[in-house]
Amino acid sequence: MTSPLPGTVFEGGFTDAPLDAATAFRAVLEALSRPGTLATLTGATPPAPLSQAAGVLALTLFDATTPVHLAGGHDTPALRDWLVFHTGAPLVGAEQAAFAVGSWDALQPVTRFAPGTPDYPDRAATLIIEMPELAAQGALLRGPGIKETARLSLPDIAAFQTNHARYPLGFDTFLTCGDRVAGLPRSTQVEAD
Repeated sequence: MTSPLPGTVFEGGFTDAPLDAATAFRAVLEALSRPGTLATLTGATPPAPLSQAAGVLALTLFDATTPVHLAGGHDTPALRDWLVFHTGAPLVGAEQAAFAVGSWDALQPVTRFAPGTPDYPDRAATLIIEMPELAAQGALLRGPGIKETARLSLPDIAAFQTNHARYPLGFDTFLTCGDRVAGLPRSTQVEAD
């Protein structure tokens, strides 16, 4: 069997999809269940500007039933083709998205994403925010999955405070940078440093 042509849509996916996806899924669940904890996600090489961690999230969480919105500079032909080939996810507008990917600025206003409904809060969107840097410092986090407190660099503390105030509605978040990811569910209380 020959390997995919360099620079094509066929490159960059998991090498051993079942094993790689299972390993990544465990790390993703750990990141979301322990807000503020930084995890490493490797095994994907998506086209720019998608980070390695965001690429692994996509390969792990997206499928043909997962509407995805690419915001701003992440809405490129190469990235669209790569996501469709590797995940089958339909690409949609912000209002229909189960997942949205982009920089914080490109995802604004975040109020346009589905917050779920009182009967179905699980129908909320999940944002994958590509960060210029990601560190366990900055905003103070409290809530489920956090022993006492944790810290995480956030792009806008007030927006996450507003999101938490809507709980059980609101969006869940993965923040990514390079091969690192942190989860921030809407149940997490966020306080200024």
